[in-house]
Amino acid sequence: MNKWNNFLYGLVLLLLTACGGTSDPAISGNAAVDLSKTFKWKMVTTWPANFPIFQEGAERFAEDVRVMSNGRLDIHVYAGGELVPALQVFDAVSNGVVEMGHGSPYYWAGKVPEAQFFSSVPFGMTAKGMNAWLYNAGGLELWNEIYKPFNLIAMPMGNTGVQMGGWFNKQINSMEDIRGLRMRIPGLGGKVFKKAGGNPVLMAGSEIYTALERGTLDATEWVGPFHDMRLGLNRAAKYYYYPGWHEPGTVFELMINNSKWSLLPKDLQKIVETAAAANSEWIYAQMEYHNQEALKELRTKQNVQIIEFPKEVLSEFKRLAKETLDEEAVANPKFKQVYEAYETFRTSYEGWDELSEESYQAGLRLK
Repeated sequence: MNKWNNFLYGLVLLLLTACGGTSDPAISGNAAVDLSKTFKWKMVTTWPANFPIFQEGAERFAEDVRVMSNGRLDIHVYAGGELVPALQVFDAVSNGVVEMGHGSPYYWAGKVPEAQFFSSVPFGMTAKGMNAWLYNAGGLELWNEIYKPFNLIAMPMGNTGVQMGGWFNKQINSMEDIRGLRMRIPGLGGKVFKKAGGNPVLMAGSEIYTALERGTLDATEWVGPFHDMRLGLNRAAKYYYYPGWHEPGTVFELMINNSKWSLLPKDLQKIVETAAAANSEWIYAQMEYHNQEALKELRTKQNVQIIEFPKEVLSEFKRLAKETLDEEAVANPKFKQVYEAYETFRTSYEGWDELSEESYQAGLRLK
């Protein structure tokens, strides 16, 4: 084709796409796509109804897919507990009870321990490093390899950014203050906390405030300033510690039943992938914006002490984190496989991160 023909071909393609697509396989990438065929899917989440940003992001994703597909893929979103219990999302999607789920991979640690690497690792990579690993260095392919036996595929759809270290009803001055402490902290972070002599507690978000206020818990982590204030944790404890060593950049996942996914035309699959990526960035941006706004209020209007963990405590948590990961790897070959892949990229990425982001931030702090 000459340039003019190329232009006309592109214009026709654009018009056909705007009108709902074409059945020409040379253009659509699908053989004889039936544009009148519609799909009605269900998505279940681990989040409470009306939960800001998290549940909101899942519903926004479904609306984007509906609009971009011109209604051909209609996804109804159910919050945790509305259709299935929040922590049964994995099984519901795996078994085909529903087509989709939204949560974070560390919720399934009891079933798939190695999935935690695709969520968050204590002293591991932040959102930037995780995105680089997942999208460009084989992380996503490895994630789907791990999920394949469960008839699932997964893709990133959100990130909390670096979380806070948690709310405490007493100051932490040394590791001695950790011993015997009852703290709500899940996943690998909870295992590290236990190694440090603490007592990790698994507890639903709806129960945290009351437990902390009544002294059933001595401490809790949740997310960051925005969600923590909405839960009222600033009224239940006054010591707010940072950084969130246990969750430096927690990835959310969109999981899809693979049998149902294979029935979707390729153009609808591409729409799902595009909407998931767009809402992944939207959720992360929302977290960064609302957390900085909430932090300003905590600093100026609330009776809260925002304190950095002592270096001795962070150093010991870091040592125990490596010890925990090494022990898990010895006991579980799949865990070891993902751990080695994660660490290979993290070590490679560390050099660039130090030279770019870390050195820039250090320069900003110069007087």
